[in-house]
Amino acid sequence: MRTAFLILIILHGLLHFLGFVKGFGLAEIKELSLPISRALGLIWLVTGLLILIYGISWWTGYKFSWLLALIAVAVSQVLVILYWKDARAATLPNLIILVVAIISLGSYNFSKLVEADTGRLLSQSTVPKEKMVSEKDLTGLPQPVQKWLRTSGIVGKPFINNGKIIQKMQMKMKPGQEKWLKATALQYSTVDVPAFIWSVDARMNDFIGFKGRDKFEDGKGEMLIKLEGLVNVVDGKGEKLDEGSLQRYLGEMVWLPTLAFSPYVSWKEVNDNTAIATLDYMGTTGSGTFYFNDDGDFIKFSAMRYKGNEVDAKRHEWVLQVEDYERFEGIRVPSKMTATWKLKNEDWTWLKLEIVDIIYNVEDPHLL
Repeated sequence: MRTAFLILIILHGLLHFLGFVKGFGLAEIKELSLPISRALGLIWLVTGLLILIYGISWWTGYKFSWLLALIAVAVSQVLVILYWKDARAATLPNLIILVVAIISLGSYNFSKLVEADTGRLLSQSTVPKEKMVSEKDLTGLPQPVQKWLRTSGIVGKPFINNGKIIQKMQMKMKPGQEKWLKATALQYSTVDVPAFIWSVDARMNDFIGFKGRDKFEDGKGEMLIKLEGLVNVVDGKGEKLDEGSLQRYLGEMVWLPTLAFSPYVSWKEVNDNTAIATLDYMGTTGSGTFYFNDDGDFIKFSAMRYKGNEVDAKRHEWVLQVEDYERFEGIRVPSKMTATWKLKNEDWTWLKLEIVDIIYNVEDPHLL
């Protein structure tokens, strides 16, 4: 579809050159029966060039391509109206370009929203310059947690205060859905100030997609989903979402191991391979169970989370299951995981997640 749209843009832009050719008498253009002055011929030329420039900017992902499109379409359509008898067919490609430009504008505005939230979140996080994780930091933690931290390789490494986590995934939006939706996501999480912001871009098909933003900040959770970044599908807040977002943040400790030392986290040892963590922050509290194998690797996280944010929403077991591991900046973390809801009549695995990269201790809030 991208190639087809680019071809449409190129042909549409080149056709505008015919007005220039006729205006300057360079050739006989039978398709244009109405007279065109040299001044208008220049406008036809400039409009064609503007459309072609838009095509290049759109193909390369230039964030202001939508603005070029709006200007080009506006001028082009004025010319079409002036020469309606000969050029009315150009209205259709103008409308197609306009629709794509509006979608691009929605994406731009959504990205600005996420960038503002991310900048604020990172500005509250203090990146340590010299603090290193030592065996002393593990004192008092449950034995399976200590073993996991040693296995992860965090001991002797710089203290992790935040992380930029690049993800790709497959998602299902409801139980019974057969087709997996492909998506990419970017997450920033902070440790000293418990918070995260996660933005996702998912495609339902070649024509329709959605953008989402989940965040946990100041003890509150939020979920925002917009169709093509334009139309609100979900805009959720409330106590159930606060708790669920906190539990998600807690389970993702395995990507940011120094969260285990947080003064907001308390631990209870269950056995040699299991420990329960409780996070209490700014009036919101949630717990989850961490499972480890005999080698010290984290293998599963389980929590009773609200499924949904409705008044009658119920808690169900929510499970993160590890499928593979990888080292990022020397830290061994789960790189492939699934997320499953244990519902009354079925187990619904709705997410297959892969970590592409993790960058620890991002210093510049504007380096997004």
